[in-house]
Amino acid sequence: MLIVAPHTSNWDFALCILAMFALGLRLSWLGKHSIFFWPASPILRWLGGEPIERGSSLGTVEQAIARFAERPQWVFGLAPEGTRKRTDGWKSGYYRVAVGAGVPIVPVALDYQQRVVAVDAPFWPTGDYERDSLRLRRGFRAEMARHPDRFAPLTESRDLLH
Repeated sequence: MLIVAPHTSNWDFALCILAMFALGLRLSWLGKHSIFFWPASPILRWLGGEPIERGSSLGTVEQAIARFAERPQWVFGLAPEGTRKRTDGWKSGYYRVAVGAGVPIVPVALDYQQRVVAVDAPFWPTGDYERDSLRLRRGFRAEMARHPDRFAPLTESRDLLH
C-alpha cells in the first residue's frame, strides 16, 4: 500500500501517474463509481482506477481489504489526507486497510521543492495507529507541497493528544 503526500493540488495525480510509469509500477487507486463513465472510464481504468460503490454494504476500507485478498500482488495508492484542501490530520482509512490486509505501508513524498518523488522504505504497521501515524507523518513537510499553505505541518503535541 502506497501513501502519497502532501496532496495539495490536482497536479499531484498527474505527477503520480508519470512516476508510476517511470518506475514500471502498476498502481491501483479507488474512485467513486460515478466518475467512471464513457469516454473517461477506459482511460481511468488504464491509469489504474477502480470504481467503488460508496453506497455499498461494504465500506471503502473493506472493499480495499477484499481486493488485497482477491489479488495478492495488488498495489494500492492513496492520499492519506483524503483531500487537496488543508486538513489538520490524516484520515485513518489507509492504516485500517494496511492492518486489515496485512500489508506494509510505503510512504511516497511529492517534493515539489526538490523536484523529486521520493519513495521510502516499507513500514509495517504495529497496530498502534497514533504512534505509527506520527512516525509516518514525520517524513512529510509543508514546504514539499505544491501549495504549502494547504498542508498542515505535524505538531506532535497536538497530534499526540488526538
